[in-house]
Amino acid sequence: MSVTSMPETKVTPRSIAIVGAGQAGLLLGCALLDQGYQVIIVTNRSAEEVWNGKVMSSQFIFEPALAIERRFGMNQWEDECPWTDGISFSVPAPDGSGTQAIHWHAMLDKPGQSVDQRVKMPGWMKEFERRGGELRIANVGVPELEALAASHELVLLAGGKGEIVNLLGRDEERSPVKQPMRALALTYVTGMKRHDYPECVNFNLIPGVGEYFVFPALTTKGKGETQACDIMVLEGVPGGPMDCWAGLSPEQHFEASMNVLKTFVPWEYERSRDCQLTDPNGILSGKITPTVRKPVLTLPSGRKIMGMGDAVLVNDPITGQGSNNATKGAGAYYEAIIARGGQPFDEAWMQATFDAFYNGYAKEAVRWTNSLLFPPPDFRVNLLGAAQQFPGIAARIADGFNDPRDFAHYWYEAADADRLIASEAQKAA
Repeated sequence: MSVTSMPETKVTPRSIAIVGAGQAGLLLGCALLDQGYQVIIVTNRSAEEVWNGKVMSSQFIFEPALAIERRFGMNQWEDECPWTDGISFSVPAPDGSGTQAIHWHAMLDKPGQSVDQRVKMPGWMKEFERRGGELRIANVGVPELEALAASHELVLLAGGKGEIVNLLGRDEERSPVKQPMRALALTYVTGMKRHDYPECVNFNLIPGVGEYFVFPALTTKGKGETQACDIMVLEGVPGGPMDCWAGLSPEQHFEASMNVLKTFVPWEYERSRDCQLTDPNGILSGKITPTVRKPVLTLPSGRKIMGMGDAVLVNDPITGQGSNNATKGAGAYYEAIIARGGQPFDEAWMQATFDAFYNGYAKEAVRWTNSLLFPPPDFRVNLLGAAQQFPGIAARIADGFNDPRDFAHYWYEAADADRLIASEAQKAA
């Protein structure tokens, strides 16, 4: 996973095609161009269409992934985008009083950022072309994949939507959640009041109802300009009172968001009452089935293509790991491609490359994310409550957003959680 030791030596040009101009595909494409590879990216929307379209995600990126963007010279908005310094966590009191039974905040080791993909992807598309890549606007189906595979040494399928990604096939063993667990909504707003503590991803857990989290970001302002905003992420348990997004107009969507805040997290409503939508396209709703797909697709000709990014890893956004997984996956694929030298990108290499990334990192991000989609066991509630008393636990949970592998040490078993609490209590004694 380390990107600090990536080779700098230019390689003999090899031809690579990437289908999908998102976080993973554009990042990897630009990085490979810098190493002398011949790269084409095929996507179905132009930069202008992306800029003027609907929001696509909440895309909060934590420091380890930001470091990869920075390493590849893809941090164009770092000075412009608001920084988020920590994680806050709240649970409403069960008596309906509108107060917080649990509330704490902790600083991240280093801050993170969110740049609206309507800003980032058009900028990266232009950067890809500036570095010498070929950007082709076209729809891609099996015939187009066949043509790309016939003319390129490696084809990477990086698009996360559409029927084409389903051809990769779901990995049932790695995909224990079989249906959508939340009704999802994004609401991009301006005019939010700040908290009196450091800027945080403010996470609110509403037992039996869903979750609400919110954080600052950079979004569009029209005519090529940008502005600061806040992104509301609302996740409702299916069939519950937060499962209310289908068929709403932008105005109705915004009103429903405010009603959720007023009803379930009034402390968040109070600082949001003067908000307004950034633009009519600043909303999104839908449902996601968490999925890990198989990384190799065999085309009718027998040629192989490889999945990456959202095409192979689809997480519920409850932990904000999607863009981080895509970025870290792009970094891992980069290292593997460089290390391959002139050897063929065969099926064994494809499978081994994905397995190394999945087993070395993504597995624990998926495990942690899926754990939050189910009612928490008592020991985990106690752990979250103990974080209010012991800052060391709060800091440990916060930095798990940077690297979810640490949760394996205390998140899943009662004995491990109790051990961490006891250790922090002893330090405080």
